[in-house]
Amino acid sequence: MQRKSYAFVPGVAALLAAVLAGCTSGSDSDGGTDDSKPGGPSATASTAEPGKYRTLPEPCGQPGQDTLNEMLPGIKRLPDAEQREKAYEGTATVTYDTDRRVGCRWKDDSARGGTHRLSLDFERVVSYDTAVSDDDRAASVFASKVDAADLPEPVASEASASASKAASDEPSDSASPSPSKSADDSDTSDSPPPSDSDSGSPSASPADLQPRLLDDLGDEAFVDDVLAGPTTGRHRTVTVAFRTSNVLVTVQYEVQTAAAEKVPDSKEMQDTARNLAGNLVGKFGD
Repeated sequence: MQRKSYAFVPGVAALLAAVLAGCTSGSDSDGGTDDSKPGGPSATASTAEPGKYRTLPEPCGQPGQDTLNEMLPGIKRLPDAEQREKAYEGTATVTYDTDRRVGCRWKDDSARGGTHRLSLDFERVVSYDTAVSDDDRAASVFASKVDAADLPEPVASEASASASKAASDEPSDSASPSPSKSADDSDTSDSPPPSDSDSGSPSASPADLQPRLLDDLGDEAFVDDVLAGPTTGRHRTVTVAFRTSNVLVTVQYEVQTAAAEKVPDSKEMQDTARNLAGNLVGKFGD
């Protein structure tokens, strides 16, 4: 049986050669790859990280009833149960984007105890600049709040100043072990005795209560304390603000006394406002 022979077609050979030549020239031209083209993956700018929090909690439900009774003592004395319930619920702040900002406020009026007001404000910061993270944008917004508060320069408390003075008055290692003063120290014997404020009294000094930055609340925080009056009564406003990731929280607590001679207690107001703020850290949705 005779085998069939297959003829080589010249046209097919030419076509195959042209295809191979085109592939070789395409891979060697300009010595580059597709990744080097403008707009390719290697040229894409990195996008800043989004903030930790994507939602905000409902603010009116955050303070417990015990906290409200402490900060707004007039509520529990309201004779009508329906009025008390409504006062505990608070009033939501009107906002146009509850994913970005929410708030709530409470108030009690008591002829005997004056007026107490409490408000909460939650703001979730979003950066629209792909090169700036939500956290960095929130830090910038918080810095503007610190500037607006115009906090005074920090000063040492009387207790810490006394401790520093006592440390500086201690004899050095080379001094005589005798507890009695030498003749060279006689010029200091007429110095006045320490005042009560220098004795380490447990009561807080004005330096401890001044408006200041806080280092134990969120990523950064401050407390402001403003006393106004006298009018028919003294009016004090304590503000505690902090940032946690991309969320800013502001607690504002106001007390106005019924009589001008009574001054709202700064330490008590700051302590309760800071406790409430501390309870709010981390209560935001991811």
